[in-house]
Amino acid sequence: MAIRTIRIMGDEILEKKCREVKEMTPRIQELIRDMLDTMYEAGGVGLAAPQVGVLKRIVVIDTDGTAHVLINPEIIEQSGSQTGQEGCLSLPGKCGMVTRPNKVRVRAFDENMEPFELEGEALLARAICHECEHLDGVMYVEHVEGDLMDVESDLEEE
Repeated sequence: MAIRTIRIMGDEILEKKCREVKEMTPRIQELIRDMLDTMYEAGGVGLAAPQVGVLKRIVVIDTDGTAHVLINPEIIEQSGSQTGQEGCLSLPGKCGMVTRPNKVRVRAFDENMEPFELEGEALLARAICHECEHLDGVMYVEHVEGDLMDVESDLEEE
């Protein structure tokens, strides 16, 4: 188990666009394991590779006890709307109200570079949108309606 340092807002790497993953390598497999370990250790529900300093199009998400690894994810459908508090491991202690699609479908590759599609609703849809934006250098604070707030003790961070 390797816990990586989570980059904090203000770190230039969080503003950069990530590169596609062309092939699975032992280093990328290790990165994915480390990202999952780091996400769970930090108590988050999602983590993108740039948040641990790697400019690769990889995200990990777990909103319900099932880990999802998305390599080169692309949102292909979205519908509905939800507004709720959103946080980020790269901006600890803060949250804000953000409107996202209530349902999304994403196309990606898994850890074996096999293509698949994942459909998510509610929190999973929010996490998919949030993490995919990290891959393009966008943080959720760009979508916050109103002011950032201090995280309440019962709020889960993404």
